[in-house]
Amino acid sequence: MEFILLIAVVVIAVLAYRSYRRTQLQSKQQQQITAAEVESVKRTADEDITRFGEELQELDLDMVGKDLGDGARQDYQRALDSYESAKQAVTQVTEAEQIKHVIEILEDGRYAMACVRARVNGEPLPQRRPSCFFNPQHGPSVEDVTWSPPGGAPREVPACAADAERVRAGADPDIRKVMVGPQRVPYWQAGPAYAPYAQGMFGALGGVMTGMFIGTMLGGMFAGGGYGDYAAGYDAGMADGGGGEGGDGGGDFDFSQDSGGGDMGGGDGGGWDFGGGDGGGFDGGFDF
Repeated sequence: MEFILLIAVVVIAVLAYRSYRRTQLQSKQQQQITAAEVESVKRTADEDITRFGEELQELDLDMVGKDLGDGARQDYQRALDSYESAKQAVTQVTEAEQIKHVIEILEDGRYAMACVRARVNGEPLPQRRPSCFFNPQHGPSVEDVTWSPPGGAPREVPACAADAERVRAGADPDIRKVMVGPQRVPYWQAGPAYAPYAQGMFGALGGVMTGMFIGTMLGGMFAGGGYGDYAAGYDAGMADGGGGEGGDGGGDFDFSQDSGGGDMGGGDGGGWDFGGGDGGGFDGGFDF
């Protein structure tokens, strides 16, 4: 009995120590993120918002003259609300960790826009999936493909239809690259400042992402979870994100996930100004 109690005490002590180390590591790495790096990831998120606004403009033009049901109108309104909320949220970012919330808003908007297209075209609603791993601007992924990064081992990653086809054909996928110093690199190689950016898109996937990012600067930031948790988070209205404590999956960044979601904001149903960022203006929208 005493031996069992001793083992229990040792296990608790080890877990407490590992938790303490994770907290200290997170604090240290957050302190090492410079103001310039925060501005870089903020600029990346702003580019994503601008791209999303341009896609909403294209959607508006595509839907002209088509009969929209209540479901399509609600999804379109949700996409518009997400755009407005993301524009507002990115202006309030002062720390890299806050980017996670901005990206979660965009994720919700991208899925809502995909639902609009499906409803109008008489197709089944798309499965709630994470964004295309290679380039989140491509929107929700449609399948998982086996992909090997240069010099790395194969791993399953979510991909859009175009990138999935490129990978199967042996071609290079269209990778989202960002500026790090004088060069452009894949966002997953951009350092700890981009961890919240990736977590906003893939955080609910937990351990799936540990394998995805192994061998990159974001390698050890995910643990636990799965696609089911990702879908459930959306169905709950993005009110409560996937909790889950980060594990020691290896790599360069390891910390616990916090709660996702948040206030998605809301529009007034009138005209929408798609002038955020550097993507030009768009004053329009469906006439509900």
